Amino acid sequence: MPVIQCHVIAGYNDDDKKRLCEALTDAVRIVVPAAPEAVTVMINEMAPADYMRGRQHRSPAPALPDPGETVRAFLKAMEARDLNTAKAMLGAGFQMTFPGDVHMTTLEELIDWAAPRYRFVTKSYAGFDAMQSEGEQAIVYCRGTLSGEWPDGTPFEGIRFIDRFEVTHGMLTRQDVWNDLAEIKG
Repeated sequence: MPVIQCHVIAGYNDDDKKRLCEALTDAVRIVVPAAPEAVTVMINEMAPADYMRGRQHRSPAPALPDPGETVRAFLKAMEARDLNTAKAMLGAGFQMTFPGDVHMTTLEELIDWAAPRYRFVTKSYAGFDAMQSEGEQAIVYCRGTLSGEWPDGTPFEGIRFIDRFEVTHGMLTRQDVWNDLAEIKG
């Protein structure tokens, strides 16, 4: 039964602390074969006056946004064609790669590329998985099925997809897309 103790400077809200406890539980379970209910996480908070580094009292850094929620909000905005909201979530140097090794950097390129392929597409999600990479990026995978209409108005549904996102400091910097659209349409 692993027990994790984490010391933080007071100032994080309950949702941030919940996310931290969940992430620590998941990190332990990647190495230790323990069920979630067997992992205990304790957060010990200390007042900023009780903490010093480099001869200076410190304040906690703000918590990063939940990368999974950032991806969900982006996909929701894209499905609603709220491009201004979706664009506001893109970080500097944003890149997308779609099936067929198609590379794009703007949402307008994506819309132009998709226009002859389908009228619209919606996603049903089977799950979201978020993890921290070795670098600055959090990695989020979402998976599920696509539904929509082909250009001639014929409906389609149940087409598998996986999207992989990189989220850097709360902004989307990369999206890689895999799906079976070409297999079904072909």
